[in-house]
Amino acid sequence: MLDEARVARLIRDFHESEIPSPIFSREVKLPLTIGIKRAITVIGPRRAGKSYLLFYTIKQLLEKGIDRKNILYLNFEDPTFEAATAADLANIPDIFFRIYPEKRNGRLWFFFDEVQEVAGWERFIRAVIDRFNASVFLTGSSSRLLSKEIATSMRGRTLSYLLLSLSFSEFLEFSGIESVRFPSSAQELTLSKMACEYLKFGGYPETVLYKRERERLLRELLDVAIQRDIIERYGIRNIKVLRMLIEAIATSSEFSMHRFFNFLKSNGYKVSKNTLYTYLQALEDAFIIHETKRYSKSVRQREQSMSKPYMLDNGLLMVNNVSGGKLFENAVFNALFRNEKLKIYYYSDQSSEVDFIVEEKGAVKALVQASSELNGIETKEREFKALYRASDALDCNKLIIVTLNSKGTEIYKGKKINIMPIWELMLAPVAQW
Repeated sequence: MLDEARVARLIRDFHESEIPSPIFSREVKLPLTIGIKRAITVIGPRRAGKSYLLFYTIKQLLEKGIDRKNILYLNFEDPTFEAATAADLANIPDIFFRIYPEKRNGRLWFFFDEVQEVAGWERFIRAVIDRFNASVFLTGSSSRLLSKEIATSMRGRTLSYLLLSLSFSEFLEFSGIESVRFPSSAQELTLSKMACEYLKFGGYPETVLYKRERERLLRELLDVAIQRDIIERYGIRNIKVLRMLIEAIATSSEFSMHRFFNFLKSNGYKVSKNTLYTYLQALEDAFIIHETKRYSKSVRQREQSMSKPYMLDNGLLMVNNVSGGKLFENAVFNALFRNEKLKIYYYSDQSSEVDFIVEEKGAVKALVQASSELNGIETKEREFKALYRASDALDCNKLIIVTLNSKGTEIYKGKKINIMPIWELMLAPVAQW
């Protein structure tokens, strides 16, 4: 049974308290109003800043002169809602209007944080959308508020926005460093230094704002995500194998499910390959990893190809004691993956491999190699040759090698290859490549 007096107090407390600070602008921007009856949902990994994105949106409304009493914010992780039911949720608008009866016919904005904590929340949200002249904003942990689930449970009544951990540009802003399009030599040195820090520790907001304990924060963040978003959600019992899978993905230079399965089998672990693939999908659903496929013009061949998994934040590699080239390639992947207009694949033939094939609107836009250092003739020849071969095979002449610090262009057998430092890739829009 919902304690209505406690709900009313939460509503009043929000209207009388300050918006949490500091609040930074994020690259993901939520529309303040939309012309259709849909909820706006923010999904993404744990601790990526979803709640603060709601607060930033509320701050925007207040700056536009919206009366704070036209805004309702509730966090359903509050103990007030611990035993709440879907029927209890239906009373929330009535409680709000008993406090502010003059707002009943007005324009409203409802923000419901972690709403998935209450079973049957979908019916409540659909009813709010239908009954009131309100914009509805939702956030929730990835464990129960995945985009594909929303599409089903909300029956097409939502627009979903993905919020990942901080991009490099956001990381710089959180660190108090200006991001400029044309940096000076001194600024380039700063950007290079910060890129090395970002490559190692990633961009979860708390780890940037409280660097003293960021390793501890990252370990706890991963542990909580594993427990709540994977083990509890999927009812996984073989926790040791799950953790071994995560470690194998993080530390293997080239992860192979077949090899991992044989490793487990040879060490006496009884688990099917189908179960391992279920675990892998669970990791992707929880926004811990993302898999890329081998590029092919055939959709069928593409989907049947071996996947390459990447961690969605470099900090998750660091807590698994990963360093060097693996960190670098993972960071390049994430820089590309953040652009929702692009699809990312890898390419391989019998003699060479290109790390990333960048596709936009069905056409191959660029071929990208991740090589932190281009020292030595053999290294250059290997990277250049792979790009050259793939360029001919895929009919693409935008060839890029991402390095730690090197910058320039080289001609290889008549083809121009752009060499750029990783900080430039992470800051430059695709149109500037």
